[in-house]
Amino acid sequence: MHLRILATCLVIVCFCFRAFAVSCTTQAQMTSAERNDLSDAAKTMMGFIQRGDAQGLHADTLPSVASDFSGIAATVANLKPQIQAAILTVENVYLLDDSSAATGSSPTEFFCGQPVVSVNFSDLSAGVYSLAIGHATGVPQPQQIALILAKSPSGRWMLGGLFAKPMLYAGHDGIWYWTAARKYAAGNQDWGAWLDYGIAKRLLNPLDIMSTPNLEKLQRESDKVKPTDFPGPGPVSLSAHAGTYSLTAIGTTTAFGALDLDVHYTPDASQAQQLRDPPAARKQVLDIMDAVLEQHPELHQAFHGIWVQADQGGAGSLFALELPMDLIRPN
Repeated sequence: MHLRILATCLVIVCFCFRAFAVSCTTQAQMTSAERNDLSDAAKTMMGFIQRGDAQGLHADTLPSVASDFSGIAATVANLKPQIQAAILTVENVYLLDDSSAATGSSPTEFFCGQPVVSVNFSDLSAGVYSLAIGHATGVPQPQQIALILAKSPSGRWMLGGLFAKPMLYAGHDGIWYWTAARKYAAGNQDWGAWLDYGIAKRLLNPLDIMSTPNLEKLQRESDKVKPTDFPGPGPVSLSAHAGTYSLTAIGTTTAFGALDLDVHYTPDASQAQQLRDPPAARKQVLDIMDAVLEQHPELHQAFHGIWVQADQGGAGSLFALELPMDLIRPN
């Protein structure tokens, strides 16, 4: 994911107001000429990405963005092997007109269509912009590609920002994870619900920072099930059979192909000493796995296995182990 547009950051928010007039036109409200113009520009740029033609994309990029193109070039290089055989489609385009703004840059909110999709640029210069959301499908790893375009003085659409996100995670889409999260929530299985809601939010929002009624609903549902014993800004303590462990982060990973729970903890001095001995280290990590599953049994079915990493500050992992669920046995 990379965004760089007129030295600004794109943020999507709701229910904001700007003192001077701006407008957002959805594709349903556009003339066919406007819609085709935007779609053709987006398809051209997606074609550059599909072919891995960073040089061609660079030529169609705003000068202020092209001057520091390394992030976009890296995104293009990463995407090419995943989408070079894909079918490219432009799903939605929005025309964002801020040409009446005063000279200089300022926060700008755009409200698009009904139901409302609202877009806020935190530092935007006067001009005409567009947001194009495309899909690269028909491949094992389909991608969502969001482009921020700006109209040049000559009327040419130029690239101002690029986002790319997968459409699937461990073989399932965002709706699948949303449905699974609701089932866990209905059974008061908060860890399973919280983790699946998190995956659903990442998959269903092509910009991470986009607000729609459905995304707001998803966020509200997620907030209701947030576990109190889940690490967030700070660590939480996990009581296990052999001791207490400081969990610092819990997420998901597909590093081994299947969907695994990813658990990080910081060992105390005694635990760190045990990690120097492989049998003792394995026993310690198994103690954590067993305690997590004992306290949150829904994770047995939610994940293929558990990946546990013992971290020590910036020094990296002291010990790491991944086991499938059927091999995790109490100590």
